[in-house]
Amino acid sequence: MSGGEVAGILVAVFWAILVSFLAVVLVRLAQVLKATTKLVADVTDQAVPLLADASTTVRSARTQLDRVDAIASDVQEVTSNASALSSTVASTFGGPLVKVAAFGYGVRKALGKTTEEAPRKASRRTVIVGRTVPAARRRKQKG
Repeated sequence: MSGGEVAGILVAVFWAILVSFLAVVLVRLAQVLKATTKLVADVTDQAVPLLADASTTVRSARTQLDRVDAIASDVQEVTSNASALSSTVASTFGGPLVKVAAFGYGVRKALGKTTEEAPRKASRRTVIVGRTVPAARRRKQKG
């Protein structure tokens, strides 16, 4: 064997090892790509129903918000109607009721003065240790 033949054999062995190494790498890469494809398919299979559920939930929430908005506007309308009714009642009955109350008070005062014109005897009370004792009991206590 000559030196050229040995060099040719070494180059051929080197290329055989390199091709074998590249073949192993390509097989592993193919396995990784296959696993990645399966994983993406599984995620897609699980994500599509979740997105559909989320879409349904968002639609339901929007419907509920529309209902709440309608209720809020109805409550606002009822509140403004109640305020207007309160103002109307106050302006319609407020003045006459105040006049009737003032008239009744004046009548009571006038009738009260005629009955109270006779001097009333003031009842005397004695305070003992923070209590009020009527005059009849005071007399019994004194003697």
